[in-house]
Amino acid sequence: MKKKILIVFGTRPEAIKMIPVINEIKKKTNIINLKICLTGQHTNLLHPILSFFNLKVNFDLKVMKKNQNLIDLTSVIMKKISFVLDKFKPNYVLVHGDTTTTFATSLSCFYKKINVMHVEAGLRTYNINSPFPEEFNRLITSKISIMHYAPTETNKKNLIKEGIDNNKIIVTGNTSIDAILLTKNLIKKSKFMKSQIILDLKNLLNFDFIKEKYILLTVHRRENFGNALINILKAIKEIANNNKNIHFIFPVHPNPNVKKIVYSKLPNIHNIHLIKPLEYQNFIFLLQKSLFVVSDSGGLQEEAPFLSKPVIVLRDFTERSEVINNKQALIVGSNIKKIIYYCEKLIKDKKYFLKMAKTNFIYGNGNASKIIVKNLTKLIKENEK
Repeated sequence: MKKKILIVFGTRPEAIKMIPVINEIKKKTNIINLKICLTGQHTNLLHPILSFFNLKVNFDLKVMKKNQNLIDLTSVIMKKISFVLDKFKPNYVLVHGDTTTTFATSLSCFYKKINVMHVEAGLRTYNINSPFPEEFNRLITSKISIMHYAPTETNKKNLIKEGIDNNKIIVTGNTSIDAILLTKNLIKKSKFMKSQIILDLKNLLNFDFIKEKYILLTVHRRENFGNALINILKAIKEIANNNKNIHFIFPVHPNPNVKKIVYSKLPNIHNIHLIKPLEYQNFIFLLQKSLFVVSDSGGLQEEAPFLSKPVIVLRDFTERSEVINNKQALIVGSNIKKIIYYCEKLIKDKKYFLKMAKTNFIYGNGNASKIIVKNLTKLIKENEK
């Protein structure tokens, strides 16, 4: 009899990182009955991803409402995912990373005694409030999960230190690398897709992004709301004014805590381009051609180094210590002086730039999804004996 597997995600990064896993599981229809559940924690940001990768979901919970706090979001996800679990009765549920969707789904599965398998397990800052609430979410998910797919050996060591059985941890690499390679191949195979990406970007950007130098900037985390974001924007404004020949491309997150402040603090600066959030394939296209990245994103700390792009990390702590230790990223938080100093250094010091702009495979070579599904099918076959 086929084993029932439910994959649950709610945000754009989760979708991007789980799609390669979904594609691999779909090759195992002889032993797996797969269903996909979207909570809708992100809405407008997420649907273009599903469209680009031609992914259809079986359950769409549509949980997001305006001005919804974490308590409301957690409770509504738990309530709605409970109906899905009762209807489908999965043998295994796969969750990803550290979102509220991940935490609420895992807890619901725990209450119903359903096996949880955690993709991108073992990332830690060991600061419960940074990132908030993600550090808490992944800690609890680790306590609940029966199998942990850890991207790196460091992540595995974190889990073992917390008492997780070594036999329940598989080092896989990160599926974000699988997603990049999948996207690059899709673009490479289709001249129409590449020309469409360039056309889309030309409609958004009023400079020659193919020939001119630019830095990619993203900010979205809760810990950067308020004064931290204002400090970051002050630093970016000064760097832009000091380097008129360097452009900043800034896809502005739709959260009012970000969008309102950004547009009020960075109006009409000719080399800072405030644009709407980009579709994933458009972002990857720009990332490949960028000079470097300034961001508080976790995923970009994996993606950018794989594409030889240095990262200035706008956070005080990171769960991706590997990229810091490998000197491909620097933590600067929201410190104005540090942001300016290190960005200027990367712009002007070629030797320093080249030391950071190196390719490596610290987060895998694009086989993470295959490793995960190989382990999953092994468990299924073992349980049938």
